[in-house]
Amino acid sequence: MQKKTRTLWLLGVGLVVATAAIAGGNPKFLRAPSATIESPTGKVASKIDSAGPVVEGPVLVIGWTETGLGNTGTINYTATADAAAVYQCVNLGTNCPSAANKQDVAAKVSTSATFAIDNGRISGELRLEAPPPTLSCPGNQVVAVASVVFTNILLEDTTNHISAATKPSSISYQNTAVCP
Repeated sequence: MQKKTRTLWLLGVGLVVATAAIAGGNPKFLRAPSATIESPTGKVASKIDSAGPVVEGPVLVIGWTETGLGNTGTINYTATADAAAVYQCVNLGTNCPSAANKQDVAAKVSTSATFAIDNGRISGELRLEAPPPTLSCPGNQVVAVASVVFTNILLEDTTNHISAATKPSSISYQNTAVCP
């Protein structure tokens, strides 16, 4: 009787372990997440913040595929980066005014989102913007991004506690339409 009970117990433990392995899988990023810059349109953004009208700036796009996630549920992701931006006042034709009003802004930027698992994997994108300016421009001028550098770009699966640096892990943008 003891031998039979022990055998059933071991089979039960094995079944639980196998079920957990199948359901949870082995989460991992298929390759290093990618980091690219999406260029701005150059149009004045529809939102006006404390600095007044702001010309749309570049967006850091982080793309990835994570596999081994099982077949159901959701995964939470957080993307972070250190960002340093230079803002410049420009007139509405994006020409340089005679006064060179500039501001340097540096901050850690982040964004989070939740994605649904599809056949054991998730392919997704998160988008980060440069830290906002507090630069105030005189009449008939708007704030524009002259340049921005994103460094230490990292994507984290906060559900499974795994993270990966993007490739490249640092990326920059120079607005050639704004004053040097």
